[in-house]
Amino acid sequence: MSSVLYDAQGPRAKRRNIVLTVVFVVALAALLWWVFGTLKDKGQLEWVLWEPFFTSGEAWSTYIWPGLENTLKAAALAMIIALPLGAVLGIARLSDHVWIRVPAAVVVEFFRAIPVLVLMIFGLALFAEYTDVSSDDRPLYAVVTGLVLYNASVLAEIVRAGILSLPRGQSEAAAAIGLRKNQVMRLILLPQAVTAMLPAIVSQLVVIVKDTALGGAVLTFPELLSSANTMSGYYGANVIASFTVVSVIFIVINFSLTSFASWLEGRLRRGKKSTGAVVGAGAVEELAAPGEHEELQKTT
Repeated sequence: MSSVLYDAQGPRAKRRNIVLTVVFVVALAALLWWVFGTLKDKGQLEWVLWEPFFTSGEAWSTYIWPGLENTLKAAALAMIIALPLGAVLGIARLSDHVWIRVPAAVVVEFFRAIPVLVLMIFGLALFAEYTDVSSDDRPLYAVVTGLVLYNASVLAEIVRAGILSLPRGQSEAAAAIGLRKNQVMRLILLPQAVTAMLPAIVSQLVVIVKDTALGGAVLTFPELLSSANTMSGYYGANVIASFTVVSVIFIVINFSLTSFASWLEGRLRRGKKSTGAVVGAGAVEELAAPGEHEELQKTT
């Protein structure tokens, strides 16, 4: 029995997969046991190193919460700016006008090719040299600027690819009933493309959250990871404990983001018979030009 994507496994393939699974599980258990034993021998599992995170609120109020607040602030600002900017650039790359399409392509390819850390450092220098932004706020501005420029370019490519992945008949059918190009994009193509692009967009939003740590490592931006570094020095060599807690926080944030996106994607798909919004006959008549509206009535 075969599937659309692959052939059904035979008895030998099933036995081989079971053996490989058992070997992998045993190897993983051995690795975890080795890590646990090494940490225990080095004294990294002593309760005194983990106690500040469970018995006192000082570690949270002084280091973790302020760092988390800065991380979320930088990520939220970058998302709010990068999403619409990326959508505009992606649509501009599909324009029929060369004077729109070519500059948009240059901007996207330029900033997509530069590492985000370089953009952050360059932004910090620009804000220090040509603006009146205070030295306390410059790291935040630089981190957001770097994240926006890089991720907006990546999101632009995601939007362009999502729109181009739709069947060409969608645009042709919309043009046949008299819709203008901006109406085709806004009412036909984008509603369908958003659902298809959602997993890739969310993956890029997760990248934004994680890349805020670059600002802490280089630009002295007091985000969550740099706060953990300071915290480990204050409490005395509990580096493993500090970074474990911070890793769990990052996992929770990103898992919540992907879970919400999965729920939203499922809701959008359940609300539609296809990946795009269904336009009724009344809506078509309203969107059509006046002359074409009369022709539609005559033919029906």
